[in-house]
Amino acid sequence: MLASEESAYSINNRPRGSRRILVLFMIGSFIILLGIVILTIAAIISGGGSTSYGIIIFIGPIPIVLGAGPGAPWMILFAIILAALSIVVFQLMHRRTVEINA
Repeated sequence: MLASEESAYSINNRPRGSRRILVLFMIGSFIILLGIVILTIAAIISGGGSTSYGIIIFIGPIPIVLGAGPGAPWMILFAIILAALSIVVFQLMHRRTVEINA
C-alpha cells in the first residue's frame, strides 16, 4: 500500500464523532461571523445611540458572564441560557462518546 493510499484510507475512515465536532465548529464560526456582520451593519445604519454588550467566558465547565449598557440584563440572561445549554449538550455528547467507546 502506498503512502498516498494510506492517507486516503485514514481520512475516509475517521470516527464519526470527529466529523460532527468539525461540522459544529464550522457552524459556530459561521454564526459568530454572521453576528459580527449584522452588528457592524446595524451600527453603521443607526448612527449613534447607546451600546450594550454581553460576553461569556468559559474556564473549564464554569461560565463567567459579563455585560454592560441598558440592554445588559437581557443579554446576560441570554448568555446564561446559552451557557447552560452548551453544558447540557457537552454532557450529552460526552455520554454518547463513552457509550460508543465502551
